[in-house]
Amino acid sequence: MTSIGIIGSAGRMGQALAAAIPDLGATLVGGIDAGGDPAVLTRDADVLIDFSVPGALEATLAAARASGTPILIGTTGLGPQHHALIDAAAAEIAVLQTGNVSLGVTLLARLVRDAAARLGPDWDIEILEMHHRHKVDAPSGTALLLGEAAAEGRDITLAEAKVADRAGLTGARSEGTIGFASLRGGSVAGDHLVVFAGEGERIEIGHRAENREIFARGAITAALWLAGKPAGRYGMSDVLGL
Repeated sequence: MTSIGIIGSAGRMGQALAAAIPDLGATLVGGIDAGGDPAVLTRDADVLIDFSVPGALEATLAAARASGTPILIGTTGLGPQHHALIDAAAAEIAVLQTGNVSLGVTLLARLVRDAAARLGPDWDIEILEMHHRHKVDAPSGTALLLGEAAAEGRDITLAEAKVADRAGLTGARSEGTIGFASLRGGSVAGDHLVVFAGEGERIEIGHRAENREIFARGAITAALWLAGKPAGRYGMSDVLGL
């Protein structure tokens, strides 16, 4: 039976993971939070799941590399420096990093990529997301994941197409850009809608998370898949074989 250690165990996702792990045929070896030593978990865990904060990632990856323990990283708000750390770790251990562990969102990203590849730049792409009032980053990791999928479909980088801040006299929308809008309020677990807007018609593809359990189950399913994999950087699409 695969054993799992949780980084960020006291958070909303950490608690959801702890509750769901036994139901999916795995065992929980423990968890840590701010100030905890991730090396404590690597002694017994076959795989780590990290839903903590970006500032903790360097120490977590160092511990995982030292022990050769695979790790799933679901922490959002990561910057280029964090991705550089992940790339370096992936040369030695199996690392799965994603902005969303939902299996449904993983399939949604593939649909968005395919739609963007088939529709020309005259179809405007807008990504709308809404989360609970406590979320600290925007756009959400999932919105950025969907934006990356759209950019990939158009064979461009999201950095050159992303528009995430509109206020005041912004002028007309530039062709080929990918727009983002973020809403925060209440207890929304996560709503995402990708809009392809053309002349006289519109395609909308979306996903609504009704509870946090879907993310916990997706993360555990991915962690079980990751355990025993060779070193490399993986994504949720690999789990689904997309």
